[in-house]
Amino acid sequence: MAGGYGPPIYPQAQTYHSQARHGGEVGCSICRCFLNCLGCCGGCILSIVCNILIGIAVCLGVVALILWFILRPNVVKFQVTEANLTRFDLEPHSNNLRYNLSLSFSVRNPNQRLGIHYDRSEARGYYGDQRFAEVDMKSFYQGRKSTTEIGTELNGESLVLLGSGGRKDLREDRKSGVYRIDVKLRFKIRFKFGFLNSWAFKPKIKCHLKVPLGSSGSKGGFQFHPTKCHVDL
Repeated sequence: MAGGYGPPIYPQAQTYHSQARHGGEVGCSICRCFLNCLGCCGGCILSIVCNILIGIAVCLGVVALILWFILRPNVVKFQVTEANLTRFDLEPHSNNLRYNLSLSFSVRNPNQRLGIHYDRSEARGYYGDQRFAEVDMKSFYQGRKSTTEIGTELNGESLVLLGSGGRKDLREDRKSGVYRIDVKLRFKIRFKFGFLNSWAFKPKIKCHLKVPLGSSGSKGGFQFHPTKCHVDL
């Protein structure tokens, strides 16, 4: 080549990595490691807490089952001992029912080791499938192997819409002077053993009654007889 000179030679370019970039990568790695550790520890703690709660629930269930078999709680017995109906008039145009029904109940606790708390009690009156009355009853405590007498009164006026079947039954009841009335009782009860109280039960008590109207003079000589109620826990 002329002049003895070859093509120019340039120095090879070098790549430089800043110290800040290396520091950022190290910081991110530390953060990821820390977050992973937190996630792992959190999962372990949550698992331990869940296992503890499950163990407590199982122990309580076993204890409750053992107590249930030892104490053998029996179903409470309800009976309507007296029923006095002095008014039961349904106005055909307004469908307003005026009623006055007084009731006495006998409540028997057959359990030898358990007392019973009766809380949040109420009585409801039904004619056919229509509810016409609802009244609160007093709460009370019943000792072991004992009988308690309680009473209530359904008195007032309410709108009752009877179908054709219900109106037919009402005509028959008026003719006979004996009315087929259902009374349902709602209780929140707790069994008591020593100083321990059970969880709450809500039994359903239903009483199918045939009650003579007092002003009718009990046509046919029908008298009210004590009536046992059905108890469903």
